Amino acid sequence: MFEEASEVFDNMFKSSFPLTFIVFIPAVLILVSPLPAEAAHEFTVYRMQQYDLQGQPYGTRNAILNTEARTVEAEVLSRRCVIMRLADFSYEKYQKALRQSAGAVVIILPQNMSVLPQDIVQQFMELEPEMLATETIIPVYFAMEDDELLSIYTQTLTSSTSQGSLSAAEVLLHTATANGFQMVTSGAQSKAVSDWAITSLEGRLAGVGGEDLPTIVVVAHYDSFGVAPWLSYGADSNGSGVSMLLELARLFSKLYTYKRTHAGYNLLFFLSGGGKFNYQGTKRWLEDNLDHTDSSLLQDNVAFVLCLDTLGNGDSLHLHVSKPPKEGTPQYQLLKELEMVVSNQYPEVKFSMVHKKINLADDMLAWEHERFGIRRLPAFTLSHLPSHRLAQRSSIMDVRSVPTVDMKKLSRNSKIVAEALARVIYNLTEKSAPGDLQIFTEQMVQEEQLSAVVDWLTAQPRAAQLVDKDSSVVTTLEYHLARYLKDVKKHYVKADKRDPEFVFYDQLKQTMNAYRVKPAIFDLLLAVCIAAYLGVMYFVTACHILYTIVSRHYFLVSQQIFCAEYDFL
Repeated sequence: MFEEASEVFDNMFKSSFPLTFIVFIPAVLILVSPLPAEAAHEFTVYRMQQYDLQGQPYGTRNAILNTEARTVEAEVLSRRCVIMRLADFSYEKYQKALRQSAGAVVIILPQNMSVLPQDIVQQFMELEPEMLATETIIPVYFAMEDDELLSIYTQTLTSSTSQGSLSAAEVLLHTATANGFQMVTSGAQSKAVSDWAITSLEGRLAGVGGEDLPTIVVVAHYDSFGVAPWLSYGADSNGSGVSMLLELARLFSKLYTYKRTHAGYNLLFFLSGGGKFNYQGTKRWLEDNLDHTDSSLLQDNVAFVLCLDTLGNGDSLHLHVSKPPKEGTPQYQLLKELEMVVSNQYPEVKFSMVHKKINLADDMLAWEHERFGIRRLPAFTLSHLPSHRLAQRSSIMDVRSVPTVDMKKLSRNSKIVAEALARVIYNLTEKSAPGDLQIFTEQMVQEEQLSAVVDWLTAQPRAAQLVDKDSSVVTTLEYHLARYLKDVKKHYVKADKRDPEFVFYDQLKQTMNAYRVKPAIFDLLLAVCIAAYLGVMYFVTACHILYTIVSRHYFLVSQQIFCAEYDFL
């Protein structure tokens, strides 16, 4: 059979040159063409925040992406997916992509944030609030760098930057032959999440000596915030505050175990949810305790509320107040005790009080104590930050690896707060106790315990959109509170369906595929080449047929002439 096929092809190739050319050349091209490369790279992307707060939309409003990749160096970004590396990111480049109606923006982050220079970290921290200040129509994603993604970025950068110095013909040829990447997300369009519950937890240590005892409330919000929820780990803000609250609960639970050191103060500990969304958990907790119940520690004799926020670094402590405390009040006593402990035991620490009035016209409250101040409860926030506007409070750069938390300073600050609270509770100043008296030794404040809690908290993102009522974050916090406190309870807050104060959206984490593609002009040029090839082959075939006809006609005429001459002879 093969011998017969070989004879057929031999006869075909010998008898017709154009047919040989048409069949042989494409066969050779097919056989020598390179093997196809890997078509796609699949990687995880994290979408920018999308939420509504008091009817105002924030963040990106789109989640679908299916467009060709470019870097910001390209002249035309319209309807393209603009890829940027964090090391080269700037707000001007980001705005350029938005102004040119880019199809999407993907920002590539390093796997280890600690490799970034501190100035780049600080710059991006300051840009995150600006990125979220207004709603963005196009989808904005963040991706962790790997070898394949870095290769895609490098090839796209080369393609985007090499066209500026080339001629028109060279640009056309380069565009036609270059490899491109089509970026496609696998998820659907984002939609509002209904019936999402923000969870808060409380526990208490009851005082001894009567029914109308004063109550000290210690508060910290446990959720984190950043430009992308799935990348918000909140090491300092507010993992440090949560770990300090749990350490204070552990220390005072030991004191309240013994009759001799059981004080005449109720201690109420509250871990609030939704802190980064205008302290929604605290707001509902106050409403439940002040408006919807007849018996609550908050309705009775509240000495003061101490909120802990961002306390894991720095050599300064700032007591933020909405109203300066009056002399003779428990709030004033705590202020003086903090000053005494710092000056006598930790002179390297700078302590100050920062006064800022509550501005009800602002969409966001500055500090958590303002929620209590609105309900006329004496409250303040302790932080190593001098202002609520500093970027460290709401950044994806607030991670354990940077590092934003110094465990020795967190341990020192925890001891300062514990000492000051103990001096208030046991009224040590009026008993003429010296300022350098230490109620808690260095060994009693366990740095290892603080470090373990911070490590656990920063092992998973804690954005409010990701922590539901059955989350491991909530159950573990409840377990730790139950170890030291009594009457541990959960409190839930859901947005009102008719007029919601907050709305969360899904599709915050997706899978993106980068498909290797040729540009559309490549298909056009390929079609032109095929048409030209077929045209040439048609012309050659036509010429060959014409030559055959003419040759046969010439042969017949020649034969006739020869026969006529022969007959004549």
